Amino acid sequence: MSVFLAVTPAEAASCRGYRVPLVHIAYAVGDGGRLLRSELPRGVQGGLLGLSDRCNGPLPELPMLCRAILGECHAHRFGGVLADFEGGAREDRLPFLSRLGAMLAQSGRRLYVPERFAVPEASVLICTALSGGTLRERLSDAAARYGTQRIALDCQRLAMDFVLPCRSGEGTPLTPEELSARRERCGAAVFFSEELCANYFSYTAQGRAHFVLFDTAETLRCKLRLGRERGMETAFLMYPEVSDLLPELLNA
Repeated sequence: MSVFLAVTPAEAASCRGYRVPLVHIAYAVGDGGRLLRSELPRGVQGGLLGLSDRCNGPLPELPMLCRAILGECHAHRFGGVLADFEGGAREDRLPFLSRLGAMLAQSGRRLYVPERFAVPEASVLICTALSGGTLRERLSDAAARYGTQRIALDCQRLAMDFVLPCRSGEGTPLTPEELSARRERCGAAVFFSEELCANYFSYTAQGRAHFVLFDTAETLRCKLRLGRERGMETAFLMYPEVSDLLPELLNA
């Protein structure tokens, strides 16, 4: 399995000691459909082009935008594009991603998109940070829908505090410092969930029961291993989320 680490230009220097391909989060679609670029570190070659969407309106001139992205891929030998788009799938984003995916495929490159932007010409990111169900079922369902070869793991680092009962499935996100403080304060035993491939503990505060789910380097490796066993070839980690885990995560 190829594991990519997504970094901004400012973060790239911190990753030089790790033999891991990078996603260079240095590009964005701007207003009017222009391709915006941040300055890349000198000599960047290989990895993937990381593309965000900062355009508030429609995307005119789709062929021109796609050609500009392909030009950057050729110039830096990027093996493809990670479209880190957020929010809802606007009407003209799907045609853009379809066209871009087809053009990338013609040059032997791949496009990766979030599941809500899934188009036939792209690989689909499946988030591994779950609060319910099982990760095995999630990956099996995704493989049945999109095909195993099109699945890429979005290994978001999970750290969330749920007040029970939690019907929404949404908790309060925790920073590593907040997570550590909660564990130290309550002194609760930590357990591993086979279903979610995540650690958890529980505690009580102000008469309310809390359930905390969180990832470690070991649980993230477990998720990667699960995807690899199912024939999935690609996974992504975000540098800001895992920077403190990299020595253990990548050198194990």
